[in-house]
Amino acid sequence: MAHCSGLLILLLLQLLLRSPSSAARNRCVAAAEACTADARCQRLRAQYVAQCLGPAASGGCAQDRCRRALRRFFARGPQALTHALLFCPCASPACAERRRQTFVPACAFSGPGSAPPSCLAPLDTCEHSRVCRPRLLAFQASCAPVPSTPDGCPRDQAPRCLRAYAGLVGTAVTPNYVDNVSARVAPWCHCGVSGNRRDECEAFRGLFTRNHCLDGAIQAFDSLWPLVLQEKWNSLQDLEHSRLQVSSADRPLEGCCLLTLLLVLTLQPQL
Repeated sequence: MAHCSGLLILLLLQLLLRSPSSAARNRCVAAAEACTADARCQRLRAQYVAQCLGPAASGGCAQDRCRRALRRFFARGPQALTHALLFCPCASPACAERRRQTFVPACAFSGPGSAPPSCLAPLDTCEHSRVCRPRLLAFQASCAPVPSTPDGCPRDQAPRCLRAYAGLVGTAVTPNYVDNVSARVAPWCHCGVSGNRRDECEAFRGLFTRNHCLDGAIQAFDSLWPLVLQEKWNSLQDLEHSRLQVSSADRPLEGCCLLTLLLVLTLQPQL
């Protein structure tokens, strides 16, 4: 049955890759379905959903546990699928709301109060955290503009920038999409009450709100989205090919596996 499950994942990815990329399609739903079809992605996602959105969070937000589960999801989950969830492009408010509320839950993003704090508070917490500080430094280095390039952003910078950004999710400076009509991101904080550290506060928040290399990397993911799932498809295809060779040498394919394989092979020439 393990072989059959793997082939079903291949079939789902085939269907996702063949589906139209028009504005009417909700790619965040497609990304969630692809994650659900992958055992490791689904297991890790279920863990953070339980801590951040499920029964474990019903009595109140246990932010530390929620953030830890989120960090584990992005660190251990298949990058092609975790990034597809985090950076799925949206063309409708409903899609954007799902992306904003589900993939970075409010429990991990915002604080206990209704108003965001000064950005100096999460920044100071991050600076003293052995988990957060190196991730923030990596984000600064990976997404920083480079004056020597034509537009300030090296051509190979986008993947590194997105990986570093994803590394911040689940830390004291967890960023998220700020609304349902754009791809703008920021931590849950402001610089209205920063005293004589206003410049420091604005510089930190500007890493997210005034960073055209980060903006470009997130927007470019729209065009890379099919390639992300194609990468996952290729790795699964190689794995299933090896499994099928072993399986066919030991015993005939089970009925459901044979049927699934025929469906996949039928779809393959159309890619």
